[in-house]
Amino acid sequence: MRRVAVTGMAGITALGNDWPTIEAAFRDQRTGVRAMVPEWDRFTGINTRLAAPVLGFVAPDHWPRKKTRTMGRVATMAVAASEAALADAGLLGHAVVTSGRTGAAYGSSFGSPDAVLGFFELKMNGTSRNLNATTYIQMMSHTALVNIGLFFGITGRMIPTSSACTSGSQAIGYAAEAIRMGKADVMIAGGAEELDITDSAVFDTLFATSTKNDTPQQAPRPYDRDRDGLVIGEGAATLILEEWERAKARGAVIHAELVGFGTNSDGNHVTQPQAETMEVALRLALEDAGLAPDAIALVNGHGTATEWGDIAESQATAKVFGPRIPIHSLKSYFGHSLGACGSMEAWLGINMMKDGWVCPTANLVSVDERCAPLDYVMGEGRTMAVEHFMSNNFAFGGINTSLIFRRV
Repeated sequence: MRRVAVTGMAGITALGNDWPTIEAAFRDQRTGVRAMVPEWDRFTGINTRLAAPVLGFVAPDHWPRKKTRTMGRVATMAVAASEAALADAGLLGHAVVTSGRTGAAYGSSFGSPDAVLGFFELKMNGTSRNLNATTYIQMMSHTALVNIGLFFGITGRMIPTSSACTSGSQAIGYAAEAIRMGKADVMIAGGAEELDITDSAVFDTLFATSTKNDTPQQAPRPYDRDRDGLVIGEGAATLILEEWERAKARGAVIHAELVGFGTNSDGNHVTQPQAETMEVALRLALEDAGLAPDAIALVNGHGTATEWGDIAESQATAKVFGPRIPIHSLKSYFGHSLGACGSMEAWLGINMMKDGWVCPTANLVSVDERCAPLDYVMGEGRTMAVEHFMSNNFAFGGINTSLIFRRV
């Protein structure tokens, strides 16, 4: 079986677009959450006013209009993150990208929601003033993947993943499988999501959003007994995966090795997570990596700050690793970026593994006694050697994913 190297990484987040900037925020336990006032004042039917937006992001000036007209915000962030990741890998403009041996796996929960308005107008009023030739391309769920392919001229395997909160992590896992099986030599993999009131409304109707509207710095609170729900965020992150021997031969900097991937389905309920099948997904990743549980030094948890999600996840983690395993949640800093979270957390987790320092879960003060006993990283960060870390995500519909990375 061919090995998979991570040779490029980049992202766009509410706390910045590079590791040193984000690390500084982590060390200060400064989050990207803010009150969306006055932007969301008109949405009187929504209880939450909290979100973690990416501020000041626009398409780079050097992009030609011909390449941007099919992009909404989610695709723009995905392409920008991928361009930066390819540059980090030393592959931007390289012949391999258009050779047919490079592919892409990329996901988001949805396309750009505003593009839907033209179709809504057509159905409600019979007019199509806001429809054009690119409207559907901007709104479709695989818009990020398609625009990455068009922008870089990719002619290899394309794998769309639109599985809500596991979109990014499934993309990385499926991309790794393509390389392992010899279907590609290089894969652009990741996920993206743009912030929209509709995302918050989905969870608001389930009474799953935080309403700490006057104290945004105190939300969300994953695993905490005083949590009151999640906060929606946005962003994008891309990993460049490459066949190990090819990466070594060209002298590439290898950030990490992706050694394990597990995914499955609860098959039970659309919004009620099941600890039993979550546990299976974690064990599948360990089996794929050929590792025993005690080889994992850190778990990057899904940690959305929803009651039953936190409890079920912690129970599954404890079943596999017992109480000794350190666990933290990056959603305490970025909110829940949905399709982007899996790739964002993988990118930042690799950086922490390389540096030997792990950030705490922000706002975690008192662990909910209903969460399983684990070594919750809280209060302050830790200096620790991490040889392998596991990154887990769990989505609506009961889709579970687990990724394992090895330090190089």
